[in-house]
Amino acid sequence: MTAKKSHPLGIDVGGSGIKGAPVDLTTGDFAAERVRIPTPEKSTPEAVADVIASIIASFDEVGPDTPVGITVPGVVTHGVVRSAANIDKAWLDCDAEALFAERLGRPVHVVNDADAAGLAEVRYGAAKGKDGFVILTTLGTGIGVALVHDGRLIPNAELGHLEIDGHDAETRASRGVAEAKDLSWQEWAERLQRYYRHLEDLLWPDLFVVGGGVSKKADKFLPLLDIRTPIVPAALRNSAGIVGAAVLASEAAPRR
Repeated sequence: MTAKKSHPLGIDVGGSGIKGAPVDLTTGDFAAERVRIPTPEKSTPEAVADVIASIIASFDEVGPDTPVGITVPGVVTHGVVRSAANIDKAWLDCDAEALFAERLGRPVHVVNDADAAGLAEVRYGAAKGKDGFVILTTLGTGIGVALVHDGRLIPNAELGHLEIDGHDAETRASRGVAEAKDLSWQEWAERLQRYYRHLEDLLWPDLFVVGGGVSKKADKFLPLLDIRTPIVPAALRNSAGIVGAAVLASEAAPRR
């Protein structure tokens, strides 16, 4: 009898919770109920690895050859985390793939969280079937950006840190800043418009997709933007990182 092939597992490391689920790559849906464990207060790579091990252990169908993708909120090059703007500084220059592989006893694929979400939206979500150049922005504590051209991911586009009017863009236009300063939707939209106009003047995208938790309230601010590029809310919401991580892990597995 031929053993049933397991679905790849995606794990999304966030500031408040670490979430994981196996993903059916045919549909982009979870193949089992998602498991969420709170992010450790001291969220060092080692502490996060322990939580990820617990998540993997909760899925009986995850075998030793199951591809596992893990997102982190930082630039990732060849498995090494190169930035730590909104995470524990212990991640800086950490070889996360090597650390996780040793702790979990299996090869893993580590990716930037916005990149994973962007690819998921192109494959299964708001940008599915859209040719050309798609930019996903995640609006949260900071601003994450993913660039996808004709279905191919261009990784580690840290365009949330563009300098605009003498400021790091995310220090002016992130949702975290808007909440900290108690900005109205209109006031925040004015800052967002400056940001999106700058992006479109530099890159001329065919579509913007807006992710992050605030995308659930897209009707409050997207209609206030006056830009030339179509802009739509993300469709996969909080599942995008998990789905994209699973996709990228599955595609990386044959290269190993």
